[in-house]
Amino acid sequence: MQLSELRTFLAIIETGSLVRASERLRVTQSTVTARLKTLEDSLGQQLINRTKSGATMTAAGIRLRRYAQTIDELWHQAQQETSLPENVNFLCNLGCETDLWQGLGRDIFARINQQHPNSALSVWTGSNEDIQNWIKRGLCDVVISSDIPLGPNHITLPDERLILVSNCPDRTEQFDPTYVFVEAGAEFGRDHAVRFSDTPTAKLSFNSASVALDQLLTTGGSAYMPERMVAAHISKGRLHHLNGTPVFHRRTYLSARKGFDMDLTPLAKR
Repeated sequence: MQLSELRTFLAIIETGSLVRASERLRVTQSTVTARLKTLEDSLGQQLINRTKSGATMTAAGIRLRRYAQTIDELWHQAQQETSLPENVNFLCNLGCETDLWQGLGRDIFARINQQHPNSALSVWTGSNEDIQNWIKRGLCDVVISSDIPLGPNHITLPDERLILVSNCPDRTEQFDPTYVFVEAGAEFGRDHAVRFSDTPTAKLSFNSASVALDQLLTTGGSAYMPERMVAAHISKGRLHHLNGTPVFHRRTYLSARKGFDMDLTPLAKR
């Protein structure tokens, strides 16, 4: 099995056509057909259904796809890492939930840099689901996540405070028509539902605190936000912490993939 065969298979399913796959790969259609046949013969399975309307995956093709994607991504990563300068003696791919990067993620990134001056670091930001996927597939070595730890080697980081803020200092929490719901994990969702069970559902919701912050600053409104993310805006009077309102806490974790040898404890010190 050759890497070119797996990449040809991925190109076919991504474009939905052997013709378009040949155009993307800049090879002839006969080359695409030959590579696909070689891959199918080596596995003993038909991977692609070819019809006049295009190409679709068989059940075996669906099962192969995630392995093919992982192999292709790991090979690309291996190419990058093996081409690093000789004085680099430590490699780390750091994954971080997008909303945890500001403050928490940046601090841990800086500590890794300090502890490993001859290091090559790569940062991947995404959703909690992205982070889980990356560490399972070995694409990330260390990850920062909320709600649950994602690796066998992990430590608990300080809880993140979620506070109710508004562009209007005299806004109240009750029946605020400008309230924006910001997703912050399953535990926050449950606690929020219990605390505000008697209030109407928010008309606006975001799955990212960063996007919600832009909404508050440009349009106004109120929302539960990570305290570290809004602290500077509160100090400048752009946003106001609504005193007397409940404060929620979100658990955060630093995890390392299986087999990655790193002492995580110094990275969590504040």
